[in-house]
Amino acid sequence: MPMDLQEDIPQNHLVRIVNDAVDRLNMNLFTKAYPGGGRDSYHPKMLTKIIIYAYTQRIYSSRQIAKAVRENIMFMWLAARQRPDFRTINRFRSERMKDVLESIFTAVLQFLVEAKYVKLEHYFVDGTKIEANANRYTFVWGKAVIKHKMKLQEKVQTLFATIEEAEKQEDQVLRGLDLSELGEAADMTSEKLEHAVQQLEQRLEAKPKDKPLKKTVRILRKDLLPRLQKYESQQTILGSRNSFSKTDPDATFMRMKEDHMRNGQLKPGYNVQIGTENQFILGYSVHQRPTDTRCLKPHLEKVKHALGALPSTIIADAGYGGE
Repeated sequence: MPMDLQEDIPQNHLVRIVNDAVDRLNMNLFTKAYPGGGRDSYHPKMLTKIIIYAYTQRIYSSRQIAKAVRENIMFMWLAARQRPDFRTINRFRSERMKDVLESIFTAVLQFLVEAKYVKLEHYFVDGTKIEANANRYTFVWGKAVIKHKMKLQEKVQTLFATIEEAEKQEDQVLRGLDLSELGEAADMTSEKLEHAVQQLEQRLEAKPKDKPLKKTVRILRKDLLPRLQKYESQQTILGSRNSFSKTDPDATFMRMKEDHMRNGQLKPGYNVQIGTENQFILGYSVHQRPTDTRCLKPHLEKVKHALGALPSTIIADAGYGGE
C-alpha cells in the first residue's frame, strides 16, 4: 500500500476502525455470497469496507461512493487505490450481500465490543416511523374484515336454513348433507363451506331442474365462498395488527411524525428502532407495530442475540414508559 496514504490517515480515525473490523470478518461470510463459486474482480472485503464507511459518512448512492473512491483519501486508502465503478458497487450490495448483511453487521458489532470501542454501559434507543413505498389508499382494516366476514357467515347460514326448510316442506331427508357441520356462523370456515357446497353440487346433479337450489349453489360457489376465503387470507396477513396495505402487506398504517397537512392522516409504514452507544449503532429493528412501547422488548431481544448480552443501562424517552 502506498506509504503516502498510510501516513496521512490518523491512527484514531474511524476509517481505521472500519478497516480493522472488516479485516477480522470470517471469509465464510463472503463465501455465502458467492454460492456458485467465483467472485467479482474486486475483493469482497474491500467493497464491504468502502460501503460501510460510506454509510458512516451518510453516503448511500453507489455513484457517490464510486466518486469518493476516486477523490476522497479515506476511501482511496480503504480501496487500496482500486476504483470499482458504481455498477460494481451496486451489484455487490444489492445482489451479493443482501442475504449476509445481517451477519456482517453482527460481526462488526462483536469486534467493537472486543476492541472496547463500546462497553455496553449506556444504550440509547429511539424509534422513528418510515413511510412505506405503498399506495396509501389501498388499506385493509382489521375491524372491517371481521365485520364483513361475520355478515357473510350469517348470509351463508340463512341460505342453508332456506334450503333445509325447502327440503322439509317436500318431505325429503337431507341425505349426506349435515348442516350442523357448518357450526355457528362465527365458527364457519371456508374449508367447511367448501365441503358443504360440494355436497349441494352433488344434490344438484340429481335434481338439475331445481332452480332455487341451482341459484343458491351458484351464489355460494361464485360469490360467498371466494369472499370468505379472501377474508380469511386478510386475517392471516393482519395477524395481531389492525391494518395493512394491499400493495405492501407487511406495512401497517401509522401516524407519521411529519404530518405536513396536520390532519393526523394514517400512512402505510414501519416503526424503525435504533440503539446507539458512543455514536455507534449497536442495534436496529423494523416493526409493524406503531407504538414504541410494544417494540422495545423485541428490539432488545435482537440486541441480546447479536451481542450475547444486554447493555447495563437502557435509556429511552417517555414514550417507552409502558414497557
